Amino acid sequence: MESSQESLFEQAMARYQAGASAAEILPDFLKITEAEPRQSAGWTCLAWLQLLCDQPEQALRSARFAVKLNPQDPQARINLSLALLDTESKGVRDHIQVVQQVLTMAPQIADDL
Repeated sequence: MESSQESLFEQAMARYQAGASAAEILPDFLKITEAEPRQSAGWTCLAWLQLLCDQPEQALRSARFAVKLNPQDPQARINLSLALLDTESKGVRDHIQVVQQVLTMAPQIADDL
């Protein structure tokens, strides 16, 4: 990832953690994913923000792409599960099982989810 895109990612995350609304930060993550389409963390964050902004169809697309890029990322799988539920789609159980497997092997990441 380019340093300018990394900086944009870090800045957007810092703004979100400081209390900026999902709607304020959503455009930043759209830019991040356009500039770095292979960065799974950007897609994972974008999916979460889209869920928060009541954009379940867009969140479903973003979350699927995040999981495709990084199938072992439990946060991407959780976001995908939430988007599947929001869109009344099937397949939630499979993603929850993967999250459970990852947490069994690495329980220390549970606090980050």
